[in-house]
Amino acid sequence: MNTLEAGLDFKLTDEHAAHEPPEVRGLARDQVRLMVSRISDDAITHTRFFDFPDFLNRGDVVVVNTSATINAALEAERDVNGETRDILLHLSVPLFENRWVVELRQYSDSGTAPLLDADPGELIRLPAGVSAELIAPYSPDPSVFLNGRVRLWTAELRLPDHVVTYTARYGMPIRYGYVSKAWPLSFYQTVFAGESGSAEMPSAGRAFTHEMVERLRRTGVRIVPITLHTGVSSLEADEPPYPERYRVPQATAVAVNSARERGARVVAIGTTVVRALETVADAHTGLRSGEGWTDLVITPERGLHAVDAILTGLHEPKASHLSMLETLAGREHLALAYEAALNNHYLWHEFGDLHLLMP
Repeated sequence: MNTLEAGLDFKLTDEHAAHEPPEVRGLARDQVRLMVSRISDDAITHTRFFDFPDFLNRGDVVVVNTSATINAALEAERDVNGETRDILLHLSVPLFENRWVVELRQYSDSGTAPLLDADPGELIRLPAGVSAELIAPYSPDPSVFLNGRVRLWTAELRLPDHVVTYTARYGMPIRYGYVSKAWPLSFYQTVFAGESGSAEMPSAGRAFTHEMVERLRRTGVRIVPITLHTGVSSLEADEPPYPERYRVPQATAVAVNSARERGARVVAIGTTVVRALETVADAHTGLRSGEGWTDLVITPERGLHAVDAILTGLHEPKASHLSMLETLAGREHLALAYEAALNNHYLWHEFGDLHLLMP
């Protein structure tokens, strides 16, 4: 059972979903709504994201994810009992150069749904004569199964080019049923995007603009990077996050440690940043640089050692991210904030509104 299942039980309707980018709704990126909830006294402020700098102080450190999103969704075909069926293949994370963790999805009335009846050795056909061979279930861990069937596979891709080059030409961004129309990859990039590698956008940074970055720097707020390449999300399965590749530079570790020594706040832009920082954080020795794979799942029992505040989107009732937010804010405050978000008609998902949890 999810840590928050009993204490943060709520229902989302179609009206709570952001069905399209804010730019299409007539808003600039930084005009999405922002709910600021202060943990110390349960104060809640409703504003727009362009006011975000007003809630920070000189000397605070903002940590952003510089991973760029790739066109991780590929149209595909499979043979079933002599019939060809159109499906989608979602790239998640690379294991080796051409060996990837992938998810197969089938078309449904609501968009797509996990395809769970594939078999080892099955050959999935991709655009331009390329194929992907399913090798084995990604992990023996029970979390990769839905009703005893496999959601994520290890697959060997037979590509003519580097995967980023290939997907740039033949792929498209991953989208789920609540987004009814395909949008170009540019709608899924943040202003911090650098190294390509995320299957899905690190969306907490989407509302930032170059103008806001400059405004923060002028007011004495330092912005430092990490890189964490996201895999596919787990919307249908209520699963914990899978291992993901990360890198925390030495300069970022120094900046975070210095801020905490001075009593300034470390503000993580998104749960991906929290995961990366906390992977290399220690309650006694502070933050260190590092890179590799992280399978860290943050719970109240584990605690937080590097982060004082989190800017994030709004998460679904059973999402593992809620356990991370509870670790920072406590269950009661988080329930209060989500009740406010629901009552004030905030929008969920990657094109939606934002929540800033402050001490």
